[in-house]
Amino acid sequence: MKSTDRRDIPYLFFVLPAIVYVGYFAFYPSFSGVYRSFLSPHGGFTLNNYNELLYYNLGAAILNTLIVSFGALIIQLFLGLVVASILVWEFRGKKLFSTVTIIPMGIATVVAAIAYSFIFEPRGGYANTLLHALGLGGINWYSSTPLSLLVVMVADSWKNTPIFTLILLAGLSSIPRDLYHAAALDGAGVFNRFVHVTLPNMRKFIAIALIIRGVQEFNIFALPLILIGEHPPLLTTFVYDLYSTSPTVYISLAAATILLALMTVFIALNIAMGGRR
Repeated sequence: MKSTDRRDIPYLFFVLPAIVYVGYFAFYPSFSGVYRSFLSPHGGFTLNNYNELLYYNLGAAILNTLIVSFGALIIQLFLGLVVASILVWEFRGKKLFSTVTIIPMGIATVVAAIAYSFIFEPRGGYANTLLHALGLGGINWYSSTPLSLLVVMVADSWKNTPIFTLILLAGLSSIPRDLYHAAALDGAGVFNRFVHVTLPNMRKFIAIALIIRGVQEFNIFALPLILIGEHPPLLTTFVYDLYSTSPTVYISLAAATILLALMTVFIALNIAMGGRR
């Protein structure tokens, strides 16, 4: 061992409490839940917990979760990129504009869900009031699964787009302006500069934003529970429903393990797309 490595050893004790904390309160419950998902009520190992999930409409919960997660991520990525592209330039009122765009991030999820339940109320909601003012008919936003999931995606995107904006703004600010000037001198238009200059330099920042928000999207719970209830089910509300009504807790742990597996696959895909091992 090198002498410099010996000098670093005392500093490990400063981070040891954090490692113990994260290990006990984050990793241990996860591994314990996965282990218990393979246990029967009598203590033996079994796969019946996962087989039972098929009778509770597991496929719909997985599909709805994927639709909401990827749909909300696409909306947030697009809006975050638009807002960040505006904030990267200097203009009058920039501080006010940036403050307004970040406000939704500070609002509690429950408050945002209740506010959007008023907006998308089938009778007398603000969304239908606007449609009536435009001469259009009202919509029952909870009459079908696609519309219900759309309400969740819109509400979640409004609250969490600022996270995308801050990460993408950091990435845009790190791109040298000389690259854009050089591309413009070579005859590249706005679209070509975006494709060949902005996106390649933003790839890692986009991957970071997708990983952070993707994990949170798969874990979305309070927002859909307040807006649409447990039907149509997402994996989180599905686990909650099983935990509340199932005769054995091991079935809900099996569903939670599937949710954890989906999150792990999503993180791996984003790391691979971001160019990092």
